[in-house]
Amino acid sequence: MARGKQQDAWVFFGELLKERREAAGLSQEELGRRVFVSGAYIGLFEQGIRKPQKDVARRIDEVLQTGGIFERTWRKLIDKSPYASYFTEVAELEAVATKLCEFAPTVVPGLLQTAEYARAVTIAANPFATDAYVEEKVSARMERAAILQDATRPEYWVILHENAVRTPVGGQTAMAAQLDHIAAMIRQRRVLVTVLPRAAGAHAHMTGTLKLMEFADQPPTAYTETEFSGTLLDDPAVVKQAQRTYDLLRVAALSPEASLALIQSAAEDFRRCASTT
Repeated sequence: MARGKQQDAWVFFGELLKERREAAGLSQEELGRRVFVSGAYIGLFEQGIRKPQKDVARRIDEVLQTGGIFERTWRKLIDKSPYASYFTEVAELEAVATKLCEFAPTVVPGLLQTAEYARAVTIAANPFATDAYVEEKVSARMERAAILQDATRPEYWVILHENAVRTPVGGQTAMAAQLDHIAAMIRQRRVLVTVLPRAAGAHAHMTGTLKLMEFADQPPTAYTETEFSGTLLDDPAVVKQAQRTYDLLRVAALSPEASLALIQSAAEDFRRCASTT
């Protein structure tokens, strides 16, 4: 998969880090110990696979005596990202994941959104935004979704709460098209979608979205997001707990066949409503 300009910039960040680290005569393990991360993480930073948090970039500057170059570069790269600061690294990780598992309680996940749906969501959250701002966000979301069209696309599992299926985001016609898109992706076997029905009642994850990511050459991670913030989770014990939560959601959901039937039925309901208004 071709890298975008943002990813190329992080690769440059990593190459600069390796150059300065070696000039200081430090191994990855030694630098990691001094900035309170593992040597393996330093290696991932140097490859451009992972992005350090701001405080880690600052500590690297202090240890390598760089005059603040890594913190300044970090700020510049984050500012250039079309995503919220807490989501920038997640978007980059999606592109290199071998498997994604996602739970969406209220909104269709970004990787499955149509442009019209994404536009409606963006405007709802930013009612005074300019057209240019809205289209930038929509374009970024469509660019993310392109990974599902790639020959090396990740295995993608999604659990949609029925609320996300039944809410007419963008209007009846737009929502019918959104559900048609999801159904087509299912039939093309690009995603495995199940629906958690409203009748299931209380469920294992009641506080926002949940995303699990697996990789070929690094440990799995989990990501949770609420309305105003998101958290990337690396601790193995926490990731294991998140995986168990996802398993509980999966057993409470409808079968793939019943889920597809519900999605198609909901699309027809929206179309029928649109034709009578």
